[in-house]
Amino acid sequence: MQRSAPRLSRILACAAVPVMLVATGCSSDSDGGAGAGSAQDKASASASASSSATPSPTPTVEPAKFAELPQACKAITEKTTASLVPKAKNKKGTAAASTDLTSRGGCAWNGLDDKGVKGSQYRWLDVSFYRYESDPSLGSGQERARENLAKELAKVQATPGAKKLKTAPATGIGDEATSVAYQVHKTDEDFVYASIVARTGNVLVLLSYNGAGYAGAATPTEKAIMDGAVKAAKEAVTAVAAANK
Repeated sequence: MQRSAPRLSRILACAAVPVMLVATGCSSDSDGGAGAGSAQDKASASASASSSATPSPTPTVEPAKFAELPQACKAITEKTTASLVPKAKNKKGTAAASTDLTSRGGCAWNGLDDKGVKGSQYRWLDVSFYRYESDPSLGSGQERARENLAKELAKVQATPGAKKLKTAPATGIGDEATSVAYQVHKTDEDFVYASIVARTGNVLVLLSYNGAGYAGAATPTEKAIMDGAVKAAKEAVTAVAAANK
């Protein structure tokens, strides 16, 4: 019996070895499974981060048609300004102040044609240009010009003291245009006005022409003033295209 005890101990010790190896193997499998899962999680997180980092496509808008504006005081020919304002104080026109001539500009002519005992005729002509850039958040230059055309037209129609106001489409002037005729009584005389609000591409052209008779001179007719405004507006619109050739 004494010899059997050591032998039994050796048998039990050897029997325990496979159990430990199996336990170790199981532990190794468990670690490997955790490592594989961690790698998958990292790959998923990386893909998610990559997806969120991809910028959204930038909205596209139609490019602005015109990049330049004409010189406002040269947009209407000298022949036309001389006929509409015969005795202009400055025949070359007086330019409006502007900090950005590629976006806005204007010019005006005015003068009194004194005819002695027959009275005097006063005339005023002015033109303004506004150019709009295309902007993904605001729309194309053409759309912005169209929106502002409606606003400018509303301003003209709301002229304080305007009477006998008439609004009508003005054909043959740019892409779209509207004429507004009205009268305003001031300085004891009736002034006859004609305004043209026109759009060509992404540019607005605002033109105003008015006149009055002084010292007994006849008040100019609505037709004469409107015809003059239309002629000048057509030249101004043509000048926009010419400036961009």
